[in-house]
Amino acid sequence: MKAGLPATGLPAPRLLLIDLTRGIAVLAMVVYHLSWDLRYFGFITADVEDSLGWRTFARLIAASFLFIVGISLVLSTRKGLDLPRFLRRLGIIVAAAAGITLVTWFVFPDAFIFFGILHHIAVASVLGLLFLNLPILVVVGAAVLCFLAPSFLAGSAFDSPALIWLGLSSTLPRTNDFVPVLPWFGVVLAGIVGARLWLRAPNPAGPPFSHVRVPWPLLWAGRHSLLIYLAHQPMLFGLVFLVAYVFPPSLLELEPQFIEDCTTSCLDSEVDLEICRKTCACMAERSQAEGFWNDLMRQALSADEEQRYFAIVDECRAAAEPP
Repeated sequence: MKAGLPATGLPAPRLLLIDLTRGIAVLAMVVYHLSWDLRYFGFITADVEDSLGWRTFARLIAASFLFIVGISLVLSTRKGLDLPRFLRRLGIIVAAAAGITLVTWFVFPDAFIFFGILHHIAVASVLGLLFLNLPILVVVGAAVLCFLAPSFLAGSAFDSPALIWLGLSSTLPRTNDFVPVLPWFGVVLAGIVGARLWLRAPNPAGPPFSHVRVPWPLLWAGRHSLLIYLAHQPMLFGLVFLVAYVFPPSLLELEPQFIEDCTTSCLDSEVDLEICRKTCACMAERSQAEGFWNDLMRQALSADEEQRYFAIVDECRAAAEPP
């Protein structure tokens, strides 16, 4: 092996490309979580959890990490599985996932993370080993089955806590991060397929990439993604909490934006504009009167508050309808 080449035997530009891609995903993750924190403390009104744009953004971030997991499994086992190294890294990921569950259990007891991205990576890292040496067409077929399974196999039989992590339950659990085995393991399999095809190519990253000046912070972030994942959200959450404590946002000032966003969403259901406006204004007024306006603006409704909120939605809609 020539001096200066990575242990995998891959040209350095290929590994730089992986680090760069992972670094971009890390940056996107930080942006998403900072936006979530700002929304939680009432500094912005964007529906970070439920709007189509933000949900798509979050899913693309998760997909990028899982795709890279598949690629990394292939690259790290090209010359055989280094079992001690694999188990050491797996143990770190499992411990980190358990830590995330424990911390969120105390901070967000109604929506703690029991099977998030790290939990999935731990399970996928083990399951992925079974597909590394299978024919590529078999792996492609398995990925397709993973993507389709929730549409055909989901049902109430999978609603128990012991099975819900599979991703086949009839309803989504209440949690701040949920990356079930299905369909998401299909993304890991897609990464395995992509890496195996990539290795067959003569030099897809090529000389052009080797002359590109890659921002070192992104490369550093890509190489330390687990550390950043564990550290960034507590730091961001704590920082935004401190700012909110010193300069608390006036959540009542968010009422006009809430009514505007609510009305826009209501119109998507093809309801009359005037009915939508009356309904949303009523929802804002009743939420404030019943004392959970701040929690609503922070997207931090408890289970009881959420139940009452949906009841208010129905009551306000009925009151807004013409006699």
